[in-house]
Amino acid sequence: MLKRSTLSLRTAALCGTLLVSGCANHLSQRSEHEERVERKLLEHTLQIDIGEPNLLELPQRRVRINEQKTFEVTEFEVTRNYDRYTPYQPWRELYEVPLGAVALVAGVGANIVNLLMLGHLPGTATKDWIDYGVAGINPFMNTQSHGRAEQNLASIDEVQRDKHTEHSSLPWSERPVEVRSGGQTFNLTTDQNGVLRLNLLDTPFAEQDLTRVTRLQINVEDEQDSVRADASLPVSTSLRGKLLEAHALIYDDLEEDGVSQWVHRVKRLSELGLEEEASELEQSLIELTHNDPELQKQFVKSLTRDAGRLVADPHAED
Repeated sequence: MLKRSTLSLRTAALCGTLLVSGCANHLSQRSEHEERVERKLLEHTLQIDIGEPNLLELPQRRVRINEQKTFEVTEFEVTRNYDRYTPYQPWRELYEVPLGAVALVAGVGANIVNLLMLGHLPGTATKDWIDYGVAGINPFMNTQSHGRAEQNLASIDEVQRDKHTEHSSLPWSERPVEVRSGGQTFNLTTDQNGVLRLNLLDTPFAEQDLTRVTRLQINVEDEQDSVRADASLPVSTSLRGKLLEAHALIYDDLEEDGVSQWVHRVKRLSELGLEEEASELEQSLIELTHNDPELQKQFVKSLTRDAGRLVADPHAED
């Protein structure tokens, strides 16, 4: 008697387990296709172009810095295959069983009619109805439902399509540059074109005594790849001798001087061979006198007469 009870309990438990777990109704497999590109860095270098001439004879210099990389590029075509199925839900059998019975009867009838019509009925009325009916009357399987479908990744297939080498050369755009001048080190930044603008008459060099600085040491480094580059820019003896005087001509208080001293400053910078600085100072003084047309006119006239400079009259078009 005890054995019968135990057997009955085991049978009921097995049936309950089957009823709860059920069987998944498998659908057609689905595939996804995509292209994948792998880029492997083969070489990474930094290049510093200090410009010409190699000897710095003028206060201003543009140093161009480029970043060069070589990649091995591999292209793959990737196919992901997914197994799709309708998960089993026992409560759906409440309506699927009667509907399945109706569909099975309709499918059998459709097949009989199809024989009489020499196979002219569509497959949805013959095969699909029977498949739906069989799944419907099966208490351990739900009918197919694309709306409830779930999927599992079955396999991944990769096919290599191409493999080649790519080279890139990009400016060291808005990146840090270390410049050593004598015993001091300055952290500067390139512009968006990878150009470092050096001006020994401007900050931070203007505050340093450069008379004994024989060269500027330029260093750049990409810490991520541990790549660095160094360049040395010698400073000429003649330029070092001019810097102190040129700095005073440019930065000493302008408002305390008269027109003659302004003209002297511009003329003297030109005589020192610093024509770019002379033109910048000249333009600054013209803008400074913008609100005093008479003073501005006097300054422009003195520039032409005493310094021999060709200056367009700012009020010529007025």
